[in-house]
Amino acid sequence: MDRREIAALLAYIGRLDPRTIRTDQSEARDQLAQWHELLGDMPMATPHGWDARVAARQHIRISPYQILPADVARPWESYRRDRLVRHTDPTPSVDPDDQAAWTAELVGTRRAVAAGTTQPAQAQAITSGRDRIDPALEARLREVGSCIPPAARAALAPYRPARAAREAAIAQGQPDSLSVRCGWCLAQAGEPCRRRRIGPDGGARGTAPRATPHPGRLDLAAAQQAQQPAMA
Repeated sequence: MDRREIAALLAYIGRLDPRTIRTDQSEARDQLAQWHELLGDMPMATPHGWDARVAARQHIRISPYQILPADVARPWESYRRDRLVRHTDPTPSVDPDDQAAWTAELVGTRRAVAAGTTQPAQAQAITSGRDRIDPALEARLREVGSCIPPAARAALAPYRPARAAREAAIAQGQPDSLSVRCGWCLAQAGEPCRRRRIGPDGGARGTAPRATPHPGRLDLAAAQQAQQPAMA
């Protein structure tokens, strides 16, 4: 607020609480200078919910004490904090390799949000359920098929043999063995089977992941797959 806006605010407050009116010219000048020094960095009003006159009127309405600049500054700081809490930084439109421009746009957006000239950018909520899937996104997922390109999947196969064997079996129409719990090594659904190392005393001394599932797990998965059409 400039000095003219501060004077207008003091005139408005004086109409609501005559105790704040200064009849002496010197006192009025000092009051204007004090309020401008303390409130000059805030706007009189913003397009998105802030108005210094509303904050002043609220204080006069509920408090028996004469209003001070802090009684307007506190609601303004709360307004700024609330907007920044609700703000999620959007991706800047500049080149991400230009660190200075990237940072400048982020800072500029935050300042505009805090000043009340721009609405906070809020992240979209995560939704679930097939009825909420965007048709365009669903079509794109069907077109892509997987988030991992085939060439990258093939390159990763030697480093994750259990997953590669599982994907190859499913592609050939065989049952998904990792969809059931293994009764031999007790691997949970989704986890690869493990090879148990038995010591001379008959106790297990360690386990290591297997590239292929145990035969009993394959049989259980096949039996479960065979039952699914009948249950449908």
